[in-house]
Amino acid sequence: MLMRKVPGFAPASAWGLRLPQKFLFLLFLSGLVTLCFGALFLLPHSSRLKRLFLAPRTQQPGLEVVADVGGHPLVREQEPAPNPAPAALTSGENNPYNLADHLRRKGWPRRTRPTGLREEATAARVSSIAALRPQERNLPFRFDFNAFRSRLRHPVLGRRPEESKEPQSLVRAQREKVKEMMQFAWQSYKRYAMGKNELRPLTKDGYEGSMFGGLSGATIIDALDTLYLMELKEEFQEAKAWVEESFHLNVSGEASLFEVNIRYIGGLLSAFYLTGEEVFRIKAIRLGEKLLPAFNTPTGIPKGVVNFKSGSNGSWGWATAGSSSILAEFGSLHLEFLHLTELSGNQVFAEKVRNIRKVLRKIEKPFGLYPNFLSPVSGNWVQHHVSIGGLGDSFYEYLIKSWLMSGKTDMEAKNMYYEALEAIETYLLNVSPGGLTYIAEWRGGILDHKMGHLACFSGGMISLGAEDAKEEKRAHYRELAAQITKTCHESYARSDTKLGPEAFWFNSGREAVATQLSESYYILRPEVVESYMYLWRQTHDPIYREWGWEVVMALEKFCRTEGGFSGIQDVYSSIPNHDNKQQSFFLAETLK
Repeated sequence: MLMRKVPGFAPASAWGLRLPQKFLFLLFLSGLVTLCFGALFLLPHSSRLKRLFLAPRTQQPGLEVVADVGGHPLVREQEPAPNPAPAALTSGENNPYNLADHLRRKGWPRRTRPTGLREEATAARVSSIAALRPQERNLPFRFDFNAFRSRLRHPVLGRRPEESKEPQSLVRAQREKVKEMMQFAWQSYKRYAMGKNELRPLTKDGYEGSMFGGLSGATIIDALDTLYLMELKEEFQEAKAWVEESFHLNVSGEASLFEVNIRYIGGLLSAFYLTGEEVFRIKAIRLGEKLLPAFNTPTGIPKGVVNFKSGSNGSWGWATAGSSSILAEFGSLHLEFLHLTELSGNQVFAEKVRNIRKVLRKIEKPFGLYPNFLSPVSGNWVQHHVSIGGLGDSFYEYLIKSWLMSGKTDMEAKNMYYEALEAIETYLLNVSPGGLTYIAEWRGGILDHKMGHLACFSGGMISLGAEDAKEEKRAHYRELAAQITKTCHESYARSDTKLGPEAFWFNSGREAVATQLSESYYILRPEVVESYMYLWRQTHDPIYREWGWEVVMALEKFCRTEGGFSGIQDVYSSIPNHDNKQQSFFLAETLK
């Protein structure tokens, strides 16, 4: 109004602007609006601002995006319950049915052969991104359990037709006795230690230990497949119910990568493949994810300890001043981790263990031997101690079993196994003056003429691998397996209890016996009877069943207590001094 009263001023419009000025003003205003709104929608991390202008999107039920694990983003989906979920269960950590564990991949066919690590890593990253796209949410990964069961050569339960030719009265009575021992071990655990990791039978209470990072129920999960195979249906349902309702993964301690893998993940995978119950598959995958931080090292060789709370990792303090990973530990992941990929569709598990193989193939090996200690930082051997017993044992076992598990397509595993076995024969194999064949330990070229109980699995392993050896070596390997198993039997036969010591020596005129009390204990280990079982299956020589029955009788006489089975501290004493521990592997392996 003031400007209208000024003499000589004639406004061009109601706004006081001429036409060209108005055009420029509108052009500037439209540019400013475009810039502001474009920033809201196009700049990174603008989701909070978008919510000011856009209606919230409804998330598809069952999907959640979880934090990166070991640098690999995982998109997981809630699985339907195999049976209706109990009403008491709610969503969250403790609900076994409200678990999410699948990485979705965009229409790629499943690979049946190993691919290059770079190709696999790229595929995993692209798959993770594709998993977030809305159009992919209707294509979750599914494992076809029925197709798997249809491919089995033999039924899981029941007897084979040829068994009708056996002296059934004796065989069945012996089986029923072992089954009764399993029932007793389970019922004792259930009564005094249900939910704890292991039973202490003398004090009749439970034991947690420090190896499992706060996880509980090791005996339950380790025993699942044995209960199922022995057709202990009521006991199996008790164990399954505990896994569904009480096996929680929200723990925060430090755990052994190796022990959690073989006892928990191995137990859950076995139970799933036997039954098809989804709870076992889902728990196994989620627990596998919790172990992935162990692989966060410069070489990808995992450290032996993982902290479930912080995601950090470390090595055992006693493993060459805490600088080393152990061959038997990082070499005993392949079977379980390949199955975790098979059951989840997430390639990260397979990538991790294939990288271990890559490192081991590349590194120079002294005389073709694999030392027990490797630096996860440098990728070099820390010291030249070689053993097919403790610290090394299951690495070799996993090689031959990886070859067999792959349907005999994993040529890398096959070649590594037979190359290692040839080196072991050349540098470690010995025959005592008394004619006993044993595998010594090697320390920088000097032999320790002893064999550990853990090394006694090797008779069964060599027997298992004989079929696929070069034709001219098959008979030799079968005979070698028999001779090593005979030596391990002698370590039992030469004790007062007819149970074997933790380690036995061949020196000073003494053969297949422990030379000090610290090696004279027996903790319900399975390796010797495992080799009996393999040799029986391969040869059907009745001597292996006879030797197995000797172990059953010795366990009953010296290890059975009022509150369960216990290890003993001296196999050379006919008056047992029990160690008050019923190991989970006694139910998982020895009795099986």
